[in-house]
Amino acid sequence: MSSNTISTGEVAVELHADQGLWATLRGVMREPSAIVGTAVIVFFVLAALFGPLVAPYSLTEPSCAVYEPPSSAHWLGCDDGGIDVLSLVLQGGRISMIVGVVATVIAMTLGAVIGVLSGYFGGATDVVLMRITDYFLVIPQIVLMIVTAAVWGPSLSHVIVVIGLLMWTGTARVIRAQVKSIRERTYIRRVESLGAGHVRIMLAHVVPQVGPLLVANTVLAITVAIFNETALAFLGLSDPTAITWGTIMERAFERSAVSAGAWWAIVPAGLAVAFFVMGCYLLGRSIEDSLNPRLKVSYLSPWSWRLRPLVGRDKEAV
Repeated sequence: MSSNTISTGEVAVELHADQGLWATLRGVMREPSAIVGTAVIVFFVLAALFGPLVAPYSLTEPSCAVYEPPSSAHWLGCDDGGIDVLSLVLQGGRISMIVGVVATVIAMTLGAVIGVLSGYFGGATDVVLMRITDYFLVIPQIVLMIVTAAVWGPSLSHVIVVIGLLMWTGTARVIRAQVKSIRERTYIRRVESLGAGHVRIMLAHVVPQVGPLLVANTVLAITVAIFNETALAFLGLSDPTAITWGTIMERAFERSAVSAGAWWAIVPAGLAVAFFVMGCYLLGRSIEDSLNPRLKVSYLSPWSWRLRPLVGRDKEAV
């Protein structure tokens, strides 16, 4: 093979990189699970954007009796202050998703930068960055989040920073492994021999190839961020003046909604968290499966699995 040719596998890799992120996402959207996940995410995003405009009742003025059960006037009932639960869930979804998305952006940015630098340069840089990553990786995240949020004080900005600074480790290790593989490919060596700088190589040739993987991790990380925000809010470590899905459940729990039998004060917010997390999980796993087709055969699908016929059975039938 001459010095001007590239092996078939490397050509496929370069073509895949040239197709870009949107081509990968278009292929993912053919999967039923991705369609369902996207539909769920779009529904909640639209509800968060337009919820305050279509909320049927005020969040500050009582509109019904204390713990009034669901009815035609109040579809999800009312809380202990006579506030419509549907209006609370619509408003709380906006703030919960903002906290989750912003915290995820911080975590993914930090994880991507550390992963790319560690995988590309290797050596001492890799050792130092990975030891820092291992240090954060072995610390129980929820426990450290609780301690940090308690020390800094209850605030949405503190919750965002805490979640963002503690959720990047997994992404950093995944991106590092992928970059180390990309770094050893022939066309990267040839670009180096032509005089391209490290920054240009990373931005033009490395980052585009890990882009789809980073998107998959981002979608999955949003689920973790929203779950962590809900957990911190339920423990009373979020901003008490903000309305989120977590604070809705926390206030209802503290004000004896369970003992009063007012399940509608807690369940709707919990279901909203569960369905949104499910939507992000379905979409994220679909992207991950498209990047690594071997994941699709790592388990038995109840829809496609069937027993193979016994050897020689067809011949006997003939």
